[in-house]
Amino acid sequence: MEGAAYLAVDWGTTNRRTYVMDDGGRVLATQRDDHGVKSVAQGGYPAELAALRHQFGHLPAIAAGMVGSSLGWQDAGYVGAPAELATLAGALTRIEGADFAIVPGVSLAEGHRADVMRGEEVQVLGANLAGLAPRTAIYCQPGTHTKWITVEDGRLTDFTTMMTGEIFALLRDHSILAEMMRGAVADGPLFREGLLRATSAQSILSELFGVRAAVLLGRLSRDDAAAMLSGLLIGSDVVARQIADETIYILADPALGSLYAAAVETLGGHATLIDSHAAFVAGIHHIWELQR
Repeated sequence: MEGAAYLAVDWGTTNRRTYVMDDGGRVLATQRDDHGVKSVAQGGYPAELAALRHQFGHLPAIAAGMVGSSLGWQDAGYVGAPAELATLAGALTRIEGADFAIVPGVSLAEGHRADVMRGEEVQVLGANLAGLAPRTAIYCQPGTHTKWITVEDGRLTDFTTMMTGEIFALLRDHSILAEMMRGAVADGPLFREGLLRATSAQSILSELFGVRAAVLLGRLSRDDAAAMLSGLLIGSDVVARQIADETIYILADPALGSLYAAAVETLGGHATLIDSHAAFVAGIHHIWELQR
């Protein structure tokens, strides 16, 4: 591809997005597929990279995300918080003979707390670098494992992971609530009711079973049960962050991002949605430039 300089890959657990980049950080082409690390067989990464190069050209490549985990191509380790883009660029793992570099994750070990992330750090610090949020800001990255991240003067200083999305999926697919989870999840009266219940619940575990009881007693439609459940879980996630009067910068796809934005606004904060793809591109390109 004319003008292409390298491939940047956001390589997650389930999905992968590849960006063909020029030297100035402009995206020439992009592709999303389901070749996340869960779908790649052991020893299959060289073939995956070869297929990308066959499609886009034999270019050097840099990747972030779960490809650098123990489940991926090679464990790229972690850098400790506080971290910045220069820290990440200085700790890349390079796959010998493949012209392929992997960005490390970020770890936190403070007192009794221990936490890790992979991939989110590039988006957050990229958003900060690109001026999509102030130099000091609080970010939320919803997903299977939702991240709440604090950046101070361009440095990632603190973060917390909430297993909100994974718990929702487990309850929806494998719990006693599963048969009642046929409805869609969208912002609306039942989702908002779940948010508000989460603020006053003495026990979120009791409220979760209450969804089943409400359906059995005819107080809640089966079509609305999933929205209520989602509201309870996302509400408990946001309430735990104590975001009153804070502006939260949300990096997510529009559907999930809008649910978190509704939760933040309903529970006393201010939400700003950020383009997560633009944030990733800004972050990974800066790392690319620093390591050249």
